[in-house]
Amino acid sequence: MSNSALDKEFQAGCARGELRLQHCSACGHTQFYPRIICAACGNDALSWVAANGPGTVASFTKVRQAIDPKFKDLLPYVVALIDLQEGPRMMSVIIDADVDTLQIGDSVTLDFMPWGDDALRPVFKVAE
Repeated sequence: MSNSALDKEFQAGCARGELRLQHCSACGHTQFYPRIICAACGNDALSWVAANGPGTVASFTKVRQAIDPKFKDLLPYVVALIDLQEGPRMMSVIIDADVDTLQIGDSVTLDFMPWGDDALRPVFKVAE
């Protein structure tokens, strides 16, 4: 994700180990990824809220070959669409998962891991 003014609050939250989502005070919709208006009603009355972190696996793919050498140590890993408890769906990585037993509908919890040189990014773990 870029470091633009639009996602500055998201980036700052990640640096603190907090997943920040936009919330529309006009209609109550919570959204991810950051936008300048509400995707549900078009209003610009957006604020930022902290997500609790639980979610459900909506879809996923197993990655068994790294496209970049820095991901080699993660193999195999899972890239998934996660339906967050707050409503939005986001793409992320599921870490420490048995890629052969993971299923759509599994519950996941939020975690963070270093990504790149100096950034933390939200990732998920299968809930116990």
